[in-house]
Amino acid sequence: MNYQEIYRRKVVSVDEALEQVKSHHEVVCGLIACEPVSLLSRLHTIKDRVEDVSVVTALLLGEYEFFMNPDMKGHFLLNSWFYTGGPRKAHPRGTVSYVPMELHRFSSRRMAYRGPNIFMGCAAPMDKQGFLSLSISSVLEKDFIENADRVIIEVNPNLPRTYGDTHIHISDIDYIVESNCPVPVLPPVPLTEKDHLIGGYIADLIENGSTIQIGFGSIPSAVAHGLSHKKELGVHTEMFSDCLLDLYEAGVITNRCKTIWKDKFITCVALGSRRLYDFLDNNLAVEFHRGSVVNNPSIIGRNYKMVSINSALQMDLTGQCCAESVGPNLYSGTGGHKEFVNGSQYSVGGKSIIAFNSTTRGDTISRIVPRLEPGTVVTTSRVDVDYIVTEYGVASLKGRSIRERVKELINIAHPNFRDYLRSEADKNMIW
Repeated sequence: MNYQEIYRRKVVSVDEALEQVKSHHEVVCGLIACEPVSLLSRLHTIKDRVEDVSVVTALLLGEYEFFMNPDMKGHFLLNSWFYTGGPRKAHPRGTVSYVPMELHRFSSRRMAYRGPNIFMGCAAPMDKQGFLSLSISSVLEKDFIENADRVIIEVNPNLPRTYGDTHIHISDIDYIVESNCPVPVLPPVPLTEKDHLIGGYIADLIENGSTIQIGFGSIPSAVAHGLSHKKELGVHTEMFSDCLLDLYEAGVITNRCKTIWKDKFITCVALGSRRLYDFLDNNLAVEFHRGSVVNNPSIIGRNYKMVSINSALQMDLTGQCCAESVGPNLYSGTGGHKEFVNGSQYSVGGKSIIAFNSTTRGDTISRIVPRLEPGTVVTTSRVDVDYIVTEYGVASLKGRSIRERVKELINIAHPNFRDYLRSEADKNMIW
């Protein structure tokens, strides 16, 4: 079969592809570095002929006119299940709404509500057998490709070709838009003294032979620095970032002690440097699988000595953890936080670690508080928390009473707030 000829027949311009979008459609998009930039950048141009178009995605890197411009209200609604800067700014304009959802159940639950009319995503170029690679995001892409009425793919030669559950055949694609957009990169994150202290405490909790989940940002980078003396670590993580590559090249990560997918990195999305993307390209040691698999707590828990490392925005003295809002104002989303917290505790020898700086805004606001402000979203309940880490040490909450938790958390709060926290605990009879 001449797959190149089939491919050529499906190539269209951006504007021709967008002709498929009609009023009242549900349009689902690929994620993060695989968001369809060429298509989303021109989606606003069809405003005058459509209304009530739902665009479903998360962790958008771009700020696109179809939701940033308040004149788009009524024509498009961005339904995002994890906010970034653009959706946060646009939310008050009525062009963005949040979809509360755990990552591993997102596809099934969204499709139980309504099916996708169109999927728009990205892929690395086709091979001689007619397969394209969905590259560095497999979170929900194949779930919706398999159920969409129309599939539109931006083919970008700058994307790495990856393995795992990432391949889509040319026969399953309706339209192709050829793109040469650069793949987004994350610059190195500068580390503070606080980051190094937190990273060191976390590293002390991780035993040789553990399998780890870690994200990106300053604390994960500091953790990676602190793990440089560890041995035989494995990786089962939602997000693959440069800090994991650093540990692999240092010989710390081998994946040899893993109990499932032995010898393999397991992930569902990557974001980092060009060096990272070059490492992932055609690398059989790394497998990208669907979020419904990678983030499923029952699967996470099958890893021996599974350690999850997540962040938080705020925690009350009983252990209620908020990782997605500032008071009632949404900041990010649930994502995979709760799934890895729970999954790691199903693991034999597993640990869940939640880490954050004890204060914000120049040490003027404590992130450990007597009570959460009304409207604050509880991401992980107090019955699920395990280890909590700040720059002042480690609190172990699992199995402890409220009185014991209060003492543990005050001990790792910033010293300027400890008397206040004790006073509030007494006044409000928290303990």
